[in-house]
Order: sequence, then structure tokens, then C-alpha cells
Amino acid sequence: MTSVETRPVLRVERICKKLGGKQILNEVSFELRKGELKVLIGPSGGGKSTLLQCINFLIPPDSGRIWLKDQEIHIHRKRDLYAYRQKVGMIFQDFNLFDHLNALENVAIALRKVKKMAKREALERALQELNRVGIGDKAALYPAQLSGGQKQRVSIARALAMDPEVMLLDEPTSALDPELIGEVLTVIRNLAQDGMTMILATHQIGFIRGLADEILFMQEGQIIEQGIPLDLLTAGKSSRTQSFCSKLHELSGEQEL
Repeated sequence: MTSVETRPVLRVERICKKLGGKQILNEVSFELRKGELKVLIGPSGGGKSTLLQCINFLIPPDSGRIWLKDQEIHIHRKRDLYAYRQKVGMIFQDFNLFDHLNALENVAIALRKVKKMAKREALERALQELNRVGIGDKAALYPAQLSGGQKQRVSIARALAMDPEVMLLDEPTSALDPELIGEVLTVIRNLAQDGMTMILATHQIGFIRGLADEILFMQEGQIIEQGIPLDLLTAGKSSRTQSFCSKLHELSGEQEL
């Protein structure tokens, strides 16, 4: 776990969201500080993915407020929202790469289109980020030529290239074969140790045990329990989190690093 500053980088206050007439998020609030890794866990349908998408305004919240540092984000102020999304990177379950671009171009395209970098500068930075996640040697390969773990590392490199202040990771290993999970978890571990500020939704409980600064347990659209891993995951604890994780471990046998 890394040391964190006291002033929140991201503040989420009373976020609510209905989809299809169902209450998916019900007044969710929390704060995230610089260098902190918060982990969202809980049963499927509990609202984890929707919360992350609301934080990035990919799904607009019905109500509630979000601040990045001291600036409140208003979805109708397009310029502010555009700038905010550059500072809050999002990693999805299904990679979202451009099939017609190779790995290097997938990372460089946002630098060219959004940050208006010259082509050569963008490609140099893209290669730097691919090296950072351990696949610089795959720069010329297209998504169809990459494994799932390599695709996810390209998507992480693409987000890192934008110099985000916060990264949101929505179960980044859920679409991967078991033998490929470890390579993505290694990248996330390295980012955490380097001080990247992150919110991670995951079922990789063994991985987060020694890495998370705080666990937020979500169920039925609410954070029903939160605390440090030592308090929530220690064997014999009567927490809802410990009960859920014990059942999850019995069913799946997670991968640890």
C-alpha cells in the first residue's frame, strides 16, 4: 500500500442511477486521495460497473455530484467534461481497441487526436507506454494477433499515455483466460506501487489483499461496508466482505501474485 495525501483527488457524493426502471445506484459516496487504490467488490449486479461509468460520465448519473480536486464536474459543460475525461482514464473488460490499428497506433491515436501531438512524438510516447506495460516488442501487431492479456495491456498503455490523474478499472481481467490474468495483475501492481491513483473493480481477492488501501463492498447499489483489507478480509472476521470472499474463493480459486 502506498502513502496517500489527505486532500481528495476525486470526490463522489450521493450518486444515484436508475436503468430500465431499476435503482442501480442509491446515493453512493466516497473520496479518493492521490496515490490511493480503492477496490470495489461485491456480487454481480451490485452496481460496480455502473458506478465507474457514472464517475466517467459514460452513463450520466440521475443525481449526485462529482469533483476532481476542487472542481465540480458538470456534464452539460462540454469543454469541462472533455478535459475531465482526459484526466480520468477508463479500462474496460473488453479492451475496446481499434482492430484496423496495430498496438502502437492504438496507443498513439488519442495523443494525436486529443493532445494534438505530432505523429513522431505520439509514436515515441506510445512505444514508451507499451514498454512500460511489458509489450514494446508487440508494437507492430494488430489486436487479432494479440492474446487477451496483451490486448488489455495495450488498453492500459493507451490510458497511461494521456497522463491521467485517476484510473478506473472495470474488472480488467474478467474476459481473460486464467493463465493470462497474472500478466495484467502485474501491470496493475506496478502502477499501484508507482503511486497511480486508482479505483479497481475486481474479483481477484488474493491479489488485492496486500495492495488495496481500502475495500468498498457494493450490494444492491449501495456501499454496505468499507474498510482496510486487514479489517475486512482477515480469516474469522464476521464482515460481509469476508463472507463473500470466502464463497468466491471456494467457487473459483483466484489467482494471486
